[in-house]
Amino acid sequence: MRNLLPPPRSGQPAGAEAHERADAARNRQLLLDAAQQLVREQGVDGLTMDALAKRAGVGKGTVFRRFGNRSGLMRALLDHSDTKFQAAFMFGPPPLGPGAPALDRLIAFGRARLLDIEVEGELHRAAEIGEGVGRYGGPPYGLLKAHVSLLLRAADAHGEIPLLADGLLAVLGAPMVLYQMTALGYTREQIGDNWEAFVRRIVE
Repeated sequence: MRNLLPPPRSGQPAGAEAHERADAARNRQLLLDAAQQLVREQGVDGLTMDALAKRAGVGKGTVFRRFGNRSGLMRALLDHSDTKFQAAFMFGPPPLGPGAPALDRLIAFGRARLLDIEVEGELHRAAEIGEGVGRYGGPPYGLLKAHVSLLLRAADAHGEIPLLADGLLAVLGAPMVLYQMTALGYTREQIGDNWEAFVRRIVE
């Protein structure tokens, strides 16, 4: 049978190469966790390559090798945040994850998303504005829409489910949420209460 595995580099055993890849992935994860902590504590402006290197206890060159520049770090951090959020609502504990009634999961979904936007809002806003209309056809938005649509159907919501899902997700758009917080002075809790009331009007 033909061996489908690529040959080891420079005579290095395949197992050692796989171990190196696992170490690299783990180190990248640790760097992104440290970056997320910095953003939560100091805001996006506090996230610099120097600050991340110091927080993670690595050389600055290591950070540049992993992400290239600050823009690359920001994109990687947003992907990291979205991946953790997706894992939470797909596989995490209830009420955000499986095991709770659909209505409770919808409410928890919005409140959890608002927490992400509050602490990493500039990242979300930059991404949403940068992607423009095209973001609605991309996989990240598609997964959120599919999840909300599934919960709406499970909750026996009436109406065009895809349109309802888009309408609900629009309430959680980072530019709108940040405007409500910074310009209008609403708290995350108030916006979350409005989300819950909106969801209940649609479902109940």
